[in-house]
Amino acid sequence: MNHEGADPVREIIKQLQAPVPDKSTLIPLLAAPLDCLGLLPPRFRQNNLNPVPKGAVHIARHIPPIQRAIIEHIYPTWEPILSEDASLSLLQQYFCPDTFHFALDTSGSIALQAYSTILSTRLSHQCIMFLDMLTRNYPVDRLHSALFSATRTQVRVEMTWEDYIQNLVAVPAKVANYIGTGDIPIIMEQGNYFNHLSTRCECLIYSLSSEEARKRSLTSLTYLLTKLANLGLFPFTIPELPSQSSFFHTTLPVIRKRAVVEQDLHYCAFWNELIFGMPSTLTLQTILSSLFFSLEEMDFDLGSDTLCRATVKKEALFLRALLGDPEMYSTEQCEVVFSVILGRDFTIAHARVFVCWLSSNSKTLESFLNELITKWSSADHVKHSLLSRHRYSTSLLVLSISYLDQGSSYLSLMATDGRFITGVGSYINHMDLSVRLCGMLAAEIVASSSGRKLDFDVWEGNEPSKAWARSLRALLRSRDRDVDLSTLPENDHVHPESTAIPDAPESTPAASIIVNDAGYDSDDSMTGYQSPSSSRSPSPTPSELDEREKDPSLNVTTKKVQRPVYLVQLGELLRGSNAFKGTDSAHEADKMEMALIHGEDLIRRKQFFGTELEENAVNLVHAYLNLTDKFELDNFNKHCQAALVALVACSPTKAAPSVVEEFFKNQYSIQQRHMMLNALVLGAQELSGLPKVPSLSSKALPPALHDKYAPQIAAGPVPRLLADVVQSVYREEKATSTDEPSRPRERRLRIRKPVGISENIDEATPKAATFTSVAAEHFLGPLLNRFWIFLRDEQTREDRTAHLKGRQQYYGAGTGLILNPIVLGYFINSLCVLMHLARNAPEWSAVLAPDALELAVSVGTRPVSRLEEEEGSEDLGDERSGAVNKQASILTSVLELILVILDSSLDLDEGRSLSLEHTSLMLGIREWTASLFTHLDSGLRAQGSGGSAETNLPRACANVVIKADLIINKWRRSMIDIL
Repeated sequence: MNHEGADPVREIIKQLQAPVPDKSTLIPLLAAPLDCLGLLPPRFRQNNLNPVPKGAVHIARHIPPIQRAIIEHIYPTWEPILSEDASLSLLQQYFCPDTFHFALDTSGSIALQAYSTILSTRLSHQCIMFLDMLTRNYPVDRLHSALFSATRTQVRVEMTWEDYIQNLVAVPAKVANYIGTGDIPIIMEQGNYFNHLSTRCECLIYSLSSEEARKRSLTSLTYLLTKLANLGLFPFTIPELPSQSSFFHTTLPVIRKRAVVEQDLHYCAFWNELIFGMPSTLTLQTILSSLFFSLEEMDFDLGSDTLCRATVKKEALFLRALLGDPEMYSTEQCEVVFSVILGRDFTIAHARVFVCWLSSNSKTLESFLNELITKWSSADHVKHSLLSRHRYSTSLLVLSISYLDQGSSYLSLMATDGRFITGVGSYINHMDLSVRLCGMLAAEIVASSSGRKLDFDVWEGNEPSKAWARSLRALLRSRDRDVDLSTLPENDHVHPESTAIPDAPESTPAASIIVNDAGYDSDDSMTGYQSPSSSRSPSPTPSELDEREKDPSLNVTTKKVQRPVYLVQLGELLRGSNAFKGTDSAHEADKMEMALIHGEDLIRRKQFFGTELEENAVNLVHAYLNLTDKFELDNFNKHCQAALVALVACSPTKAAPSVVEEFFKNQYSIQQRHMMLNALVLGAQELSGLPKVPSLSSKALPPALHDKYAPQIAAGPVPRLLADVVQSVYREEKATSTDEPSRPRERRLRIRKPVGISENIDEATPKAATFTSVAAEHFLGPLLNRFWIFLRDEQTREDRTAHLKGRQQYYGAGTGLILNPIVLGYFINSLCVLMHLARNAPEWSAVLAPDALELAVSVGTRPVSRLEEEEGSEDLGDERSGAVNKQASILTSVLELILVILDSSLDLDEGRSLSLEHTSLMLGIREWTASLFTHLDSGLRAQGSGGSAETNLPRACANVVIKADLIINKWRRSMIDIL
């Protein structure tokens, strides 16, 4: 395979990074490394023609370059061909090995490398597909086992794990930035993605909860939970939007089942060790706060019935099972737990759960009361806290007191504590009655619990605050921890929720048809006639025909045409089929058909794929324009037109000038010239972001016949686009004549103002060019310049043969030539549409509009060929005939071009540039169109009048006169006197 001493895998990587000639070469290159790793699917083992020695493939060194080559070179080029026989699975093996190899550690290592490779390259649709497969098939628990089960150094394993977690949590944001407003895969949506990640994290914790695995995995899980906490997956509220996610809201039903119902002690101990092993106090507070907020929703606060008390006790037992007995907490751990309970705005139901949980040990409860009294009696709390906060802290205080023994020494000391006495005085001095009652209620309960007597006698009444105080006092008559849990409904401990990956909705099965044979049905309209059995053999089915076509014993002389994957191959197919001499017509026809069918798709796929399209665009333009339908293929013109449009749209800087240059050569037919102009117009329309021209519909023909005959009867896209443009001008003219004049628009400055704050745009991502940025240099500028050069050359050639007679004289307006009215009219119509699309280009007002107006006036007022002069000299002598000596179609096209330019100039700067910088041109337009309209109004008809031209010409002329007068009257005083 290669010379001795060289790395065979390196040679494979080099070949994959370079253009691969054919599929028979590509498959063995991809199969060899996979077979070395034991990941090659069985159906591809026969393709491993050059095996790689065992142990030659190093995953960390060799797999990332192969993955990058697949993303950047192989997949964009070979996807259509590999999908024909399901060979794409060979590429997927390098990112997401199939279920047959799922259990191998090698598969997990490749998936780990795939995350790093995909997210370090520019995303594409195949990258999104790979990420979707990795998320579903290789979750975090699977890759954790693959990474930590391998024999690697501890430092290297931890670094790889941290890199993987960073890539894992960055997937939703990168996918959303790439897709934008498009449809994001369901599993890639932010809420679904992190819900699924949370579920798999819980599975990972459960699988590692044994004592042996707990020690070596604590650091990795601590880093994972810390990363999730920094991303906001431990919120303090229940998620309300689909894009929001909460770790405990997703996983708490399963955690509750394993901790309370199954009573898995190792699982609970691991959670306790994991949570309180967080290196950061802020992270620990965040996780505890989210856990407390995610407890079962308790819509009661002071409910004293048995069911409410049992629910409180159940949640307290769950906290004890998951977080351990508070008696075992260290001083630092107690401070963190107390700060969370006292620092967040929980409900009174949560306060009951917290006190019931902490009451298992009196020392812990007394320590909690010390922190609570300090918080409750502080002057800032009394003055500035809301009423809900006062009630929450007061409820914590009196509930904690109710769990201590009456008359204990701690309660006696508390009753005489200076902090408590000062706090009661601050509450009594408060302006709000509801806040005062909180302090008075706490004072009475502390006094009665310590053996003293205190009664403010203010509790009777219908005020809400007094009713709340009475309800809280009634709640203290018994403790929540003394209730019997058997009063809870059955299976109330666990509320399982679906945490599976959301899949696409399944298709509804078709309704089955039930035939009722009972009874007699007189309607035999749907009954088939019984036909005698035929002696002829049955016709082959399509599948049988395909099998026979692929049978090598039957297709001995058939040459299969390979589908092009590179633009060079496409050009060879076009040139080879066009240079056919007659030796193998069937094979040449297949080559041309292959190039026509797949040409447009290949060109569009190569738009952002390096410089391949820029290097081959001009050659492809020449190849398609010189292609002839000598084999009478179906949809020949349609495929050629689509390919030319794709070239112009995807490579406007190369293809558009080439099309313009070819248009002015005298070797093409009218149909080919129309195809060139259609390519320019449709390509410009695509670059402008406008929708495509809808095809003509037919009510009489079925779809197949309509597709066959519609191109023959259709006028083409340019006339339809022009009609829309002109009609919009007419409607705008009608609207502005009836409405009040609006404030004129300011002319856009030539110097861009600096922007203060702009969004962060990824400059590495290539963007398609806009038509306004390339219109002047690559579309309209070459069209206008080449027309003047062509007109000069044609008139010079006519003058050189003017002294000759008969057929020796040359006429530039002959049949099929550019100056022929059919082609010239289509050219002006195309120019009109392009001018309309380029109206926002920076060069429009100063360069494009004046040049296009000069062309229009010259074509409309002066003969472009000696043929027009000779026809004009044969008129009947009417003095007015010279004004309308042009063909009606040419005059209409010229006037519509002038009308579109004047209308655009009015919208941009109210005609200022044309009036002040090109005064003579504007005055000449008004004078000529006014004279022409006078002759037309007097009844004089132009050549070729009739049909739509009979009405379009006067209407266009009248509108041009109106627009010209409007602009001249606006700037008359500022215009230079040219007389």
